Amino acid sequence: MRKTIASLAAFAALTTAASAADLPRRAYTPPPPPVPVFSWAGAYFGINAGYITTTKDSVTTAGVFPGNDGVRVGNRPAALGLPRDGFTGGGQVGYNYQFTPGSGFVVGAEADLAYTDLNRTRSTTGRLGGISTFRQMGDSLGTVRGRVGYAFDRTLVYATGGFAYGAETYRGVFQTAAGQPTFYGSSSRVETGYAAGGGIEFALPTDSVFNIFHSNAVTLKGEALYYDLGRRTVPLVAVGPGAGAYAARFRNEGVLGRFGLNYKFGS
Repeated sequence: MRKTIASLAAFAALTTAASAADLPRRAYTPPPPPVPVFSWAGAYFGINAGYITTTKDSVTTAGVFPGNDGVRVGNRPAALGLPRDGFTGGGQVGYNYQFTPGSGFVVGAEADLAYTDLNRTRSTTGRLGGISTFRQMGDSLGTVRGRVGYAFDRTLVYATGGFAYGAETYRGVFQTAAGQPTFYGSSSRVETGYAAGGGIEFALPTDSVFNIFHSNAVTLKGEALYYDLGRRTVPLVAVGPGAGAYAARFRNEGVLGRFGLNYKFGS
């Protein structure tokens, strides 16, 4: 009897094991891949375009010798507004360092050079009929600036400031009422100063119409800068029947707003 019970128990155990072996096994599901974290670190280059306008833009004039009394008697302007504005466009290169990937502080440096359409000529007629004409031309503006900002993942907000330089040409001519030149002066040089401002930059989605590379490397920025290249005094020396000299003082200050498109290496 005992042998029969033991045989039945062994048979039941074998049957249970065989049934368990026939059950389907659960398939292994690997964990999802980690979501890539965007980083602003690395070198970049790009293009920019926008609008530029001067702020403090009056030309002031004074006689050098007592006999040059045209300003005092109202025949020459003591101050004449010479506002300038126009298109600006160029390119930039730079490098960023991000302390923590994703969100965190970002520091960097950027250099840019742009064409500026800052040309203006203005004439006025004095009380005694004297014609005074001033011309100021700004063909380019470049900067070398530091950048400090904070990244909110794919959005970077930053402040910037540093060295600025620009090519400027100044010209002045005084004429009699009949149009005969009496004083003339001209100067062309590269002026230096500073620029400061801020902006916001956004890493474009890969399917954006502006992202021609269809990669995480393309960023779009909007930026505003104030620049000051100082003042320049240009002597207007006597020509023709003129005698003595005048001095005309020009100013170089303004603001610009622009958009830029960058391609970042290493993304």
